[in-house]
Amino acid sequence: MNPETQRPPEEGEEIEHYDDAVIGRAFRLSLIALVLIVAGGFVAFRYLKRKPAAPPPKVTRIEAPVAQSFADIHVPEAKFKEVTAAVGITFVHNNGAAGDKLLPETMGGGVGFFDYDNDGDQDLLFVNSTYWPNKIPAGKKATTAALYANDGKGNFKDVTAGSGFDVPIYGMAPAFGDYDNDGFVDVFITAVGTNHLFKNLGFGKFEDVTARAGVGGDAKEWSTAASWFDYDNDGDLDLFVANYVRWSPEIDMQVGWKLVGIGRAYGQPKDFQGTFPYLYRNDGGGQFMDVSQVAGIQIKNASTGVPTAKSLGVAPVDVDNDGWMDLIVANDTVQNFLFHNQKDGTFKEIGGRSGVGFDSMGATRGAMGIDTARYREDESLGVVIGNFANEMTALYVAQPGKEILFTDEALTEGIGAPSRLPLKFGVFFFDYDLDGRQDVLSANGHLEEEISQIQKSQQYRQPAQLFWNCGPTKSGCFAPATANHAGADLFRPIVGRGSAYADIDSDGDLDVIITQTGGKPMLLRNDQALKNNWIRIKLTGTRSNHDAIGAWVHARFGGRDVWRHVMPTRSYLSQSELPITIGLGKNTSVELLEVKWPGGSMQRIQAKPGETVVVTQL
Repeated sequence: MNPETQRPPEEGEEIEHYDDAVIGRAFRLSLIALVLIVAGGFVAFRYLKRKPAAPPPKVTRIEAPVAQSFADIHVPEAKFKEVTAAVGITFVHNNGAAGDKLLPETMGGGVGFFDYDNDGDQDLLFVNSTYWPNKIPAGKKATTAALYANDGKGNFKDVTAGSGFDVPIYGMAPAFGDYDNDGFVDVFITAVGTNHLFKNLGFGKFEDVTARAGVGGDAKEWSTAASWFDYDNDGDLDLFVANYVRWSPEIDMQVGWKLVGIGRAYGQPKDFQGTFPYLYRNDGGGQFMDVSQVAGIQIKNASTGVPTAKSLGVAPVDVDNDGWMDLIVANDTVQNFLFHNQKDGTFKEIGGRSGVGFDSMGATRGAMGIDTARYREDESLGVVIGNFANEMTALYVAQPGKEILFTDEALTEGIGAPSRLPLKFGVFFFDYDLDGRQDVLSANGHLEEEISQIQKSQQYRQPAQLFWNCGPTKSGCFAPATANHAGADLFRPIVGRGSAYADIDSDGDLDVIITQTGGKPMLLRNDQALKNNWIRIKLTGTRSNHDAIGAWVHARFGGRDVWRHVMPTRSYLSQSELPITIGLGKNTSVELLEVKWPGGSMQRIQAKPGETVVVTQL
């Protein structure tokens, strides 16, 4: 209605009727407003309670690792010369192969340097296998280990006959240690079947005391790596023995492993059950107690309850600097172990938690040889493990300020990519050019003679690899050395297995032995001529074990700090010399030289460049 034409009610007209109309219009307007308010509130409520919109998808670009460039790194020229026959070594490893393709035939070939006659030079022991029962060829005799005496100038003479080692054993590895602290290094040999302990009687004679000592093990087991170390800090050496897989010729034939186009082949460890290692406590008087179970080193698969370990390598080392020796065990196709010493006669297995159990993706690898060192010129421990073909060599490095935590830095340190293709066995740290930094050598070789027929990238005989430690650079710490740098002899393809080092000719640098299964070894004399200085130190324990196994030597020179570990157990089925060599580079003096003996006591010592000193524990 137009307000201008609206009239007032006439007299007598019902004003209530007029008011009802107004009220009705007002009510309708109010109802509409209420509906709008309720609707608006509902919309607001739904808006406030709405689910947030999904963010746009984030796409992370994944790039393959780029291989390091070593173009700006100048690897020094330090040549190795193969001198095996020239210095009198005629040993040939016999794996007993007779066509049945039994797994132990492709796994053996241990070796070790040790001074068996205490004349100050490094002698050699080759561990041999032998023919299988009823498989000795006509006109052949069972083969034995071989002991070679060093004349001090790097020439060797076979002195096996009458030594005590001239008995046939299907042997795998030696372990050297003076278990009775009488000043003569004794020898333990692992085997397929019963293991053997040989006591050094002096005058080149060894006595088999296995039964009396109680360390023979189960005749049904197959033992591989072994190491002497003092796990309870009582001053004598205890013994750790690794076992590989539950094996017998009958089991091997039942597995019946074959390769397409080839036929019968060497079986894979995943097809065999795992085993438990041994730990023998030295109770003195030549007696040992098997404490494997009570010490906590018998690890079972949580799902099946069967033994987990398939062990090929062991590295005894104090991983956390608490004065007690721990054990890192390299396992084939199952996780690696780190047995942390609990200081009460027991160990706790923390391999997975510590970072050394698996690769960076949480997978297991085919671990073979192993070694440890402080290779960065600080106290960070490095653990190098040689793995199967198409698996990179592992380089686990302890993280500063972390409690027993390692990360695999093989790729960023320069070892990872170049090491992927070969099948790695014997790996160890050593300073081959005497510049003070520890380098890495890897002995390689495949299992199957016919492997190239099914994998074109693989060969049965493979060259070794040498990685020069150039110190921290943008390309990593290690650079591959080639034949131009280290000589062609080192890289001659062989079926490499064990490897070890020692100064065989008393010239201060470290020479190398590499064995091959079913073949001749290679003794490689280090002929480097870089004129770097060095010192050599031989420790003798009094309160600790006589060999001072487990001691650390710390040297400071030219503003640098380096450490060396007294530990013969290195590489794959092998032992290196006990004396330690510290390269000084061009430095002509040492500012600090101190020993941390097993158990933790410290002792300052003196040494001049170019000399070998014998230090006795005070």
